[in-house]
Amino acid sequence: MEFGLSQEQRLLQDMVNKFLNEQVTLDRVRQVANGENNDSSIWQGLAELGIAGLMVPEEFGGVGLNALDAIVIAECLGYHVTPTPFISTAVIAPCALLAANKGDTLAAIASGQHRIGIAFGEAIGARKGARVSTNGATINGKCLFVLDAEADEYLIADTDKKLYLIAANATGVERNTLTTVDKTRSTCELILTNVSAELISEDPAIYTRCLDLGRAVQAADTLGAAQSMLDQAVAYAKEREQFNRVIASFQAVKHMCAEMVASLEPCRSMVWYTGHAMDEVPDEARLMACQSKSHLSEVGQFVAKTSTEVHGGMGFTDLVGLHYWFKRIGANRQLLGSPELVREEAARVQGLIG
Repeated sequence: MEFGLSQEQRLLQDMVNKFLNEQVTLDRVRQVANGENNDSSIWQGLAELGIAGLMVPEEFGGVGLNALDAIVIAECLGYHVTPTPFISTAVIAPCALLAANKGDTLAAIASGQHRIGIAFGEAIGARKGARVSTNGATINGKCLFVLDAEADEYLIADTDKKLYLIAANATGVERNTLTTVDKTRSTCELILTNVSAELISEDPAIYTRCLDLGRAVQAADTLGAAQSMLDQAVAYAKEREQFNRVIASFQAVKHMCAEMVASLEPCRSMVWYTGHAMDEVPDEARLMACQSKSHLSEVGQFVAKTSTEVHGGMGFTDLVGLHYWFKRIGANRQLLGSPELVREEAARVQGLIG
């Protein structure tokens, strides 16, 4: 039995990579990271390819594809360290809005004209002074590390795992952009004071499905970023010379590159199977999402460190730009749950802890 991507998925991958190769150059990434540009034109271009509506049903103007397709795209986006709200707007938000039958909002997402930010921090692991509380139709509190500081609306999960939707420009919303290690994607803090909120779901299972899907796609993003760092390290090693020899001929460098390949390649099938399980094997979906997120966090960190070492001193320079991928992997490690927290959830799913 062969488990791999279909011909249609490979064509989708090729189409997205072609767009990213042309539009998301290192100079473009650098401009976004330095605040000289934003990701709006990149996102609009992806929307024209159907990526914004990837998981939106065709009846609402989307493409109507599944979790594995989203993972294929996420790997491409991570490989090019693309500044984009893909995880929040195109993956997590449609999952929640479909359950609430929010057709108009889904149609707006599919068009690329509407962005939904994600504030799941309090449901994942509440922090002191950042609790979110609701009172009827209003919501109060503080949300930290909210995905997408430029969103039009925000999907908020409280500690009871209920989901609420608020407008970014609603009365009582204060939005403060946060400076994180990864400047290619924006995050913010929301301070909410009697903000009008629409209840999207009271079912914790909907929240769990959204979170698992987000983690699976985030693992794929890390996979793509790590693969890019590995490819860059190998290409550099074939060009850089020391003692009149390319450093790729040195046994120590060969071992470093081989170890990165050996660690990273099995992750691809793991991530693909997670996407498959999200739709086809629901009993395994949560465990696989947790395992993929936590394992890719560790492997990604190893590849990021080792590929930077292969580059030597050049690995730290902005000229090479390797640090953008390094920081993307570092940010992915913590967002939507650290590997330690996610492994604890995996243990709970398996009944290993209470």
